[in-house]
Amino acid sequence: MTPVPEIPDGTHPALAAVTRAAFAAFNDARKRYPRAELEEKVQMGADGTLTTRLDILVDTAVAEAVNAHKVNLLSEEIGVIDNGSTVTLVVDPVDGTANAVAGVPFAAFAGAVAVDGKAIESITTWLDTGQSWHAKAGAPTRYRTSGRRALDGAAVSLLRPHARNEATWLRVSRRADRVRILSSSCLEAALVAQGSTDAFADAGSDTHRIMDLAAALVLVPAAGGAVVDAFGRAVEIDPDLSRRWSGVVAATPELAEQLAAEIHA
Repeated sequence: MTPVPEIPDGTHPALAAVTRAAFAAFNDARKRYPRAELEEKVQMGADGTLTTRLDILVDTAVAEAVNAHKVNLLSEEIGVIDNGSTVTLVVDPVDGTANAVAGVPFAAFAGAVAVDGKAIESITTWLDTGQSWHAKAGAPTRYRTSGRRALDGAAVSLLRPHARNEATWLRVSRRADRVRILSSSCLEAALVAQGSTDAFADAGSDTHRIMDLAAALVLVPAAGGAVVDAFGRAVEIDPDLSRRWSGVVAATPELAEQLAAEIHA
């Protein structure tokens, strides 16, 4: 039986609609297509990378929901849809595509509501279970980070290392007590928000796009944590999908500062 996404009362109607659309399209695609067809690269995404059949099926459903609600869209695959609204949804339709097409049950839909370039609400939904993390800027949330302030001995999730950042990746991992590579930035940020892990970071590879971090910009600070770029660049809503960040999501501003400094070093 396919689960139903948890969408709290009071969620922005357009955000709720695109979450349901993404969830339904994701589960329908995995029923209809074998793994080889889901992971087939079928076109170039708006961010300049090849996109899978699964990604484009989910993103198309998201775009239809956005158009029905007459809001704007900034998405990894389709790019920008301008409906002339003051509201823009910044979405990652399937975060953790490699997991999803391989049958690893750890992928998410993540979306943020931005007004005049500022993220004010977000939802991250685990596509295999329907569990959701929802937050509004300036409003109380039931999530609380671990409160950890020190990198030494922390539990840290990291993006996989690349040749360009192997030394930095190892340096961070040696200071941490536990390191996980889960391959879904949005879900890993949600785990920081609920206190299941202390931090999540890209250890200097400049892999993150704004849709990888937009939901966390609302959720994590509401839970007591912080979201920064390891190199001090502002993490901001921008339709320029060539921009990249080394995102650091941490239980406290102090831990974010320590982790960023270790990566920047």
